[in-house]
Amino acid sequence: MHEIRALHDDTTITVYQAYGPAIALPALRAQRFAPPFKRDRMTWIKPSFLWMMYRSGWATKEGQEHVLAIRLQRTGFDAAVAGACLSHYSPAVHAGRAAWSAQLRTSPVRVQWDPERDLHLRPLDHRSLQLGLSGPAVHDYVDTWTTAIDDVTPLARTIHALVRSGSLDEARTLLPPERPYAPADPHSSHEDS
Repeated sequence: MHEIRALHDDTTITVYQAYGPAIALPALRAQRFAPPFKRDRMTWIKPSFLWMMYRSGWATKEGQEHVLAIRLQRTGFDAAVAGACLSHYSPAVHAGRAAWSAQLRTSPVRVQWDPERDLHLRPLDHRSLQLGLSGPAVHDYVDTWTTAIDDVTPLARTIHALVRSGSLDEARTLLPPERPYAPADPHSSHEDS
């Protein structure tokens, strides 16, 4: 099953990234990604907290010691999803390899679905979204979509300690409340009622 689950409200969605202090600390101070963050590289954002814990080893892997929660404008995230290309060829989605290759060359956003994780970081049956941003999408991410950046490393370490001690119910209560997220169609107009 493929379903976007995320911490979100009416205007923002939270995604996660993990970095070393050289990138994380300037980003926290500026509330924007700043040098030495490189805009010319693909950057992967993940709406799943537990998938980020899996990827960063609960913020223990070298270069991933700081887990950041980045709040994005939903309109930006939704536009990225709408214009994204799967990172791999799928006969169920693409008319052929040539069509997929053409889309891959022109889309600055990649979609990848990876197994979601439980508190022990074991794979679950359903999939978690990752978005890879490159080119103009990275610039939009940094300059326009980001509304706030928070350091959730202490939360990651607290939850990890509870998991290690066997206090799974307590650990679960601290997880960000991720719920199904349906991106809006960026081509439809929305009027306030």
